[in-house]
Amino acid sequence: MLHLLKTYTTESVTAGHPDKVCDQISDAILDACLTEDPLSRVAVETFGSHGCLMIGGEVKTKASVDYEAIARQVYADIGYTEQLEIFERVAKQSGDIAMGVDTGGAGDQGIMYGYATDETKEMLPLGVVLAHALAKRLESLRRDGTLPWARPDGKTQVTISSGKVVTALTSTQHAEEASQEEIRADLIEHLFTPVLGSTEGIEILVNPTGKFTVGGFAADAGLTGRKIMVDTYGGLMPHGGGAFSGKDATKVDRSAAYMCRFVAKNLVANGYGKKVLVTVAYAIGRADPVMVEAFDDSGKDLTDIVTKQFDFRPRAIIERLGLTRPIFRDTAAYGHFGVSGRPWEKVEKI
Repeated sequence: MLHLLKTYTTESVTAGHPDKVCDQISDAILDACLTEDPLSRVAVETFGSHGCLMIGGEVKTKASVDYEAIARQVYADIGYTEQLEIFERVAKQSGDIAMGVDTGGAGDQGIMYGYATDETKEMLPLGVVLAHALAKRLESLRRDGTLPWARPDGKTQVTISSGKVVTALTSTQHAEEASQEEIRADLIEHLFTPVLGSTEGIEILVNPTGKFTVGGFAADAGLTGRKIMVDTYGGLMPHGGGAFSGKDATKVDRSAAYMCRFVAKNLVANGYGKKVLVTVAYAIGRADPVMVEAFDDSGKDLTDIVTKQFDFRPRAIIERLGLTRPIFRDTAAYGHFGVSGRPWEKVEKI
């Protein structure tokens, strides 16, 4: 199960992709709540479409938060200038949920997975690392003026076969006056070659439709939590289905997935396997998981090591990883894992 396919494809998107705009707004709202009240309970979803933005969800917080102002600031920070009509429907968290969470129980039921591999320094699959690197550099090249024709929306994709890149793809929003020949030449020089080292023997695809001038909410709807594979392991590992952004750490969709990654990475770093998958599941309102399981790439059961070394109760996860801090907006683009400095990426001695 943990052996990657001989040939596989992974993707990433820029911070200006409509779904990622929504993720960043939701996590910026979460951070604003945590800044004033570290015990805030937040479940905020954002939906954007053709000039409109809807902010909805439930919160329990002492913080005073201007949801609309935060959304407009994030939108502008990303690089969009279009005007948005913003609607806000954020209610108080249900007391039925709070009743279980207040005693340290999980904020929801569900299954979470964490994975690590020794094939890259980020301890992620090579395709995941490269897809994010292309997307992140594409945004950097737009922001620093290297690509004056570039606009915020964009996507990347990488196909790996036998450990080597065989196809690399970028669809990037661009100014009307830029020709596809100019865009392709610029991207090969400034994007593909620096990230991939060389484009020799690699099929390079740029804007396969032939044009990409309309992007963001003007071209497509966006929704919080719709890029869960981009956020995690590129679809190469299982996913329980729960999204991350806009949720405080009492929601195990987020915190337990971070803990599973933390455990998997530490098992690999400490020599317990070249590839490790960790799984945990919860019942809403109950602190102890209903299951914890871990296996390495050879099928060896590492569960006993995990249960002795790591506490998967929600409150223990929050304390160990410091998840009441406002650190989440930065996670909402280019993947939640493989980025140094994040608490779930720290390596410890087991």
